[in-house]
Amino acid sequence: MQQHLPSGTLPPRPSRPRRFRTVTGLATAGAATAGLLMTALAPGAQAADNPYERGPAPTNASIEASRGPYATSQTSVSSLLVSGFGGGTIHYPTSTADGTFGAVVVSPGFTAYESSIAWLGPRLASQGFVVFTIDTITTLDQPDSRGRQLLAALDYLTQRSSVRARVDASRLGVMGHSMGGGGSLEAAKSRTSLKAAIPLTGWNTDKTWPELRTPTLVVGADGDTVAPVATHSEPFYESLPGSLDKAYLELRGASHFTPNTSNTTIAKYSISWLKRFIDDDTRYEQFLCPLPAPSLTIAEYRGTCPHTA
Repeated sequence: MQQHLPSGTLPPRPSRPRRFRTVTGLATAGAATAGLLMTALAPGAQAADNPYERGPAPTNASIEASRGPYATSQTSVSSLLVSGFGGGTIHYPTSTADGTFGAVVVSPGFTAYESSIAWLGPRLASQGFVVFTIDTITTLDQPDSRGRQLLAALDYLTQRSSVRARVDASRLGVMGHSMGGGGSLEAAKSRTSLKAAIPLTGWNTDKTWPELRTPTLVVGADGDTVAPVATHSEPFYESLPGSLDKAYLELRGASHFTPNTSNTTIAKYSISWLKRFIDDDTRYEQFLCPLPAPSLTIAEYRGTCPHTA
């Protein structure tokens, strides 16, 4: 079982058809107009408005499912072949028909290995992301080091990996558990171009993050005794700029280690957050706004509804 440091030790409008003077010309123009209407109403036409939109329209069932619409493959990355982090596994949609995908790197927590967060790889990738679940250089690395390692892994993924052609390097995010969650905040602080950050029961000695410019979903657990929400997740969230797209999800009946096994609530809101902010896919706003109400699995949810450009 993972051990942890005790707290405190550290589309454009279609142009109108021109008027033609002949009956044949008018018929042709009418057919063209009808064609435009058919195109506008056809499935997938919305993709022209958002080139990053991937997959079918979401439903509550689709984002709670153990697998999404994409078949996935994976490739292992040896620690001997990389620098700046400890290797890991890349999970990616098998099909290239939809073009490139946004990407997410996920870090484990203190004393833990990639296996502790491995479930997120295929679950997120099957929704239309390239996901890199990593090991850290040592299991004792602190949050600031884990933040640098998350960024090193993103750079490897987009520049050197065997799947780099599948990744849109302009649409990247970070996630992590415990100290890896604290590391995701560090990474977002260092690289403001990141599109999304999700610390899962995060731990960090730094409690305030007013510098962040990355949309951030903070996930805490009501029964966390390693990184209690009162001294970690809640101050993390409250310190984020008020102008930022941000949310705080507190899991009900959960512990510090809940993110280490498959969890529908974590997956549902992580997918919605990543889709909305990495893919700019407004179809997922319905799951983030109005703010989710307390439930059997949600003790509390705070947040800003996503800002629309």
